Amino acid sequence: MAVQHTLLLLRKYGAQGTNGTISYQGEYICHTIELPDRNNLPRISCIPVGRYKLDKRRYPKHGEQIGIPNVLGREAILIHAANNALKELQGCIAPVTTLTGEGRGDYSGKALAKLKALVYSWWDQGAEVYLNIR
Repeated sequence: MAVQHTLLLLRKYGAQGTNGTISYQGEYICHTIELPDRNNLPRISCIPVGRYKLDKRRYPKHGEQIGIPNVLGREAILIHAANNALKELQGCIAPVTTLTGEGRGDYSGKALAKLKALVYSWWDQGAEVYLNIR
């Protein structure tokens, strides 16, 4: 059986967006921003809480990214760079370095690079990577 690594995303919900923090075994990795919780409606809501297996996806617009397949009733959910959830996200998760408001943050590219380096290193070792959203 493949080695498994599970990232933990703890969320705080707001009217303008959902903010979170990703950690691994208690160690902080980055903050996240998402759309507000609107009952998992495609393109306007964050995805439901749960445990998701991450995979490598290639997209024309974003290039190679961390994908979150198997989200009930949703498709093409990614972890990609964005600093404003309402303007730049359609249900995806964006890592950010600092949170600046509900669904807003700074230095998303830097946070994404850090997260990708970690996840890709596990994939390179043949491990499975999961995201547990609570």
